[in-house]
Amino acid sequence: MAMLTHNQIWTALDRLAARAKLTPSGLAKKAGLDPTTFNKSKRVTPEGRPRWPSTESVAKSLQATNTKIDMFVSLITDGSKSAMNNVPVIGFAQAGAGGLFDDGGLPVGKGWDEIAFPAVSDEHAYALEISGDSMKPAYRNGDVIIVSPGATVHKGDRVVVKTKDGEVLVKELKRKTAKAIELKSLNAEHRDRTLPMSDVEWVARIVWASQ
Repeated sequence: MAMLTHNQIWTALDRLAARAKLTPSGLAKKAGLDPTTFNKSKRVTPEGRPRWPSTESVAKSLQATNTKIDMFVSLITDGSKSAMNNVPVIGFAQAGAGGLFDDGGLPVGKGWDEIAFPAVSDEHAYALEISGDSMKPAYRNGDVIIVSPGATVHKGDRVVVKTKDGEVLVKELKRKTAKAIELKSLNAEHRDRTLPMSDVEWVARIVWASQ
């Protein structure tokens, strides 16, 4: 999966500026752009959506710093080391055990292995290895899903939910209100569930699955 993330492109621009011993605004100036073009505040729209640098602004920056496009690509993927992070991984069957997550649903404690994984923007992301067939056809035995506790959860997202009783569910989010969460089962043989929020310890979004 080689999707470019918003974060990677901006990081590459920051690195490009740093290589030329410039600040991001210095780089913008040198490229003949408005000096605020690459400011952190410009990386997100007023509504909070990620704003991407324009192809033109990237092209002008490369020209101004005399950088070839393949060099820029290597700044995106981090040149020397490939864009792999180690993320903690655990078998789905063990995920309900106590002591593996903190109150916020972040991985803690012993029992986690690590796998190398393409760069994830959430430093708290972790992987679950699916066991059994209760999530077919979406996920099969042995699939690995990457869970991002930091990602915003929207209707239609696939999520992992941990209940106060230690049950761990993988479902599709139908609806979430202050009082309850409605979950659609990924497998037609399993019923949909509605849980009161008071029974839910945390909800985290699935951002990637090995298929």
